[in-house]
Amino acid sequence: MFEDVLRQSFRDFRLSRGEKRDLKSLVKRCGQDTHQLALARSEAFEMAQEAINESNQPDVLRWLEEVVKALQGSSASQPSAGAEVHFSPDDPCAERIIRMFQSTRRNADIAVFTITDNRISRAISDAHDRGIKIRIISDNDKSQDLGSDIESLAKSGIEVRVDQTEHHMHHKYAIFDHQHLLTGSYNWTRSASLHNSENFLITADDYLVGQFRKAFQRLWNSLG
Repeated sequence: MFEDVLRQSFRDFRLSRGEKRDLKSLVKRCGQDTHQLALARSEAFEMAQEAINESNQPDVLRWLEEVVKALQGSSASQPSAGAEVHFSPDDPCAERIIRMFQSTRRNADIAVFTITDNRISRAISDAHDRGIKIRIISDNDKSQDLGSDIESLAKSGIEVRVDQTEHHMHHKYAIFDHQHLLTGSYNWTRSASLHNSENFLITADDYLVGQFRKAFQRLWNSLG
């Protein structure tokens, strides 16, 4: 949706009132989905970088400045530091996780104790089908539970590794496009969505994302 408005306005390097209104409406619809807004800003910068030359530089930079301002939205409605939090069963947690997979462009690394929510499993499979590189780490005991989707995800061609120790791989986090971290107590199950008191946060903090990426890679290598 963002891309259509951006490309339309980019034709004349001018963000009209209507196009600005459309962008702000999309920002409002995104709510706390900072991942979508980050992707839209990235798209704008990529378009400007590809098209800019000496003759059109002022116009392109003016267009880019207006787009970035429009994508900022209202500071009162945006979470600080690019972070958001969700609590079950009050918030639509499963739907938010699904949207993360739908907006992912390149890869997702998942370390989750158990996955039994078929809605999330379908979102993972759909991402894999459109070429997203998926890696999953899960617990070996829970992967054999009734309703576990780990085996079916592995059979679909997704890379899966399970913990083989007497202890549990009890993490519940995922990293999207090496840029966004989702982590918390929330298990990817129907019970967590409908009944349990759970939580997770999503952040683009470079330090936190980097630390979780390193931890995931260490665990992935140890299970190879």
